Amino acid sequence: MTTTDRSHRRESSEQAEREVSEDQRDNTILNIMLCGASYPWTVDELVREVQDTEAADAVARLTEAGLVHRIGEFVFPTRTARRSDELQVGAI
Repeated sequence: MTTTDRSHRRESSEQAEREVSEDQRDNTILNIMLCGASYPWTVDELVREVQDTEAADAVARLTEAGLVHRIGEFVFPTRTARRSDELQVGAI
């Protein structure tokens, strides 16, 4: 195996780890919003709740995916996200 091959594999592995952690972070943020008794949340509240400054990035990804509505600093789960949670879509 060449040095280039090893470097490429390491980069691929690091990329996969980042993607998994992003998915986990997105899931955590969405679950907080779905399980909370009240919403809307502010992005700052979510950052404090999970003690992770990258929570704001998770909110942006969830918004782009259509799972979260964002109005200014306020965010709340879409009706689709709430319904899929009720149906446990993706549950094994």
